[in-house]
Amino acid sequence: MSDRIITLFTDTTFFGISILNLLLAVTVAVMTFLVARAAISFVQRRVKHWSSHSGALSHVVEKVLSGTSNSLLFLASLLVGLSMLDLPERWLSRVGSLWFVVAALQIGLWANRAIGLGLDRYFTRHNPDGSQQSSALATLSAWGARVLLWSIVLLAMLSNLGVNITAFVASLGVGGIAVALAVQNILGDLFASLSIAVDKPFEVGDFIVIGPLAGTVEHVGLKTTRIRSLGGEQIVMANASMISSTIQNYKRLQERRIVFEFGLSYDTPTEAVKKAPGIVEEAIKAQAQARFDRAHLRGFGKEALEFECVYIVQDPGYNLYMDIQQAINFKLLERFSKIGAKFAVPVRAIKVTALPQEANVHAQGRDNMGMRGA
Repeated sequence: MSDRIITLFTDTTFFGISILNLLLAVTVAVMTFLVARAAISFVQRRVKHWSSHSGALSHVVEKVLSGTSNSLLFLASLLVGLSMLDLPERWLSRVGSLWFVVAALQIGLWANRAIGLGLDRYFTRHNPDGSQQSSALATLSAWGARVLLWSIVLLAMLSNLGVNITAFVASLGVGGIAVALAVQNILGDLFASLSIAVDKPFEVGDFIVIGPLAGTVEHVGLKTTRIRSLGGEQIVMANASMISSTIQNYKRLQERRIVFEFGLSYDTPTEAVKKAPGIVEEAIKAQAQARFDRAHLRGFGKEALEFECVYIVQDPGYNLYMDIQQAINFKLLERFSKIGAKFAVPVRAIKVTALPQEANVHAQGRDNMGMRGA
């Protein structure tokens, strides 16, 4: 009975391979997968333990190993099992190519995970608030590095499979030119986002003004930038349009230089006019976060004596500036009323040569004289 079973396993073949050899190959493949999986898990646990006591390198290694694909590991185990079989020469070359493909894909996955971790750590370290900067530079860096990585992996696999990659790369170059011409507007925004990322005229969280638009930057993408306006609505602008415009960035404002004007009427006493600059200076210096610069009688306008005053608010906050300006205005109203200085108001003088009734009488008199003459 046992001889029959042994004969069955040794003499029965599939594709020229006995059942016994197939079972041996499957057993080796399963054992290889289990051992490899256990070994990787063991290394991960050890590295994770080391990362809790040592530097960041162990943490990176542990995260990279967690990117091991079970599917690729199982495929590699099957290839180990196939190596136990007596395969024809042409199948051996194919198995060798599959080994390269599996290894290249797994290395690509590990490198992809390492790129993500490395960029995360870089932008976290170089961001002032200690968190990853949500900017176009981070997005472009990750995207560019991953495209380069998988391009190399793909070309390496194609070359190993016997594809002429020289002609392939040349055809990609011609196709790339055609695509670039078709999507030149998109590419313009893409390079504009790169310019924003490198030059950094603004970042997420900055309050900017572009022409008639004003708001806080919420997101800088590859094609557009999203801004939350003061009214609450979201404004979406193309990156190319933004860098071609003049941008006022108020987030980087350290101090505010304020210039305000007022006019006194011409019937204000001369002594009161002379006291006006000093009163303005006192009103400004009374504010804790304001620094007086100058106050002058600038000139003689058509309707008023024109004064120009300048002071510095030592904080960029807009609400604080308005509070200080309001306090100064109240102080000027109070002091000017005490010295008899009057603010000028627009006045239009109309010269009346004759009242309507008198004009009618004169016109009627002229008509009567004309009739008598006739």
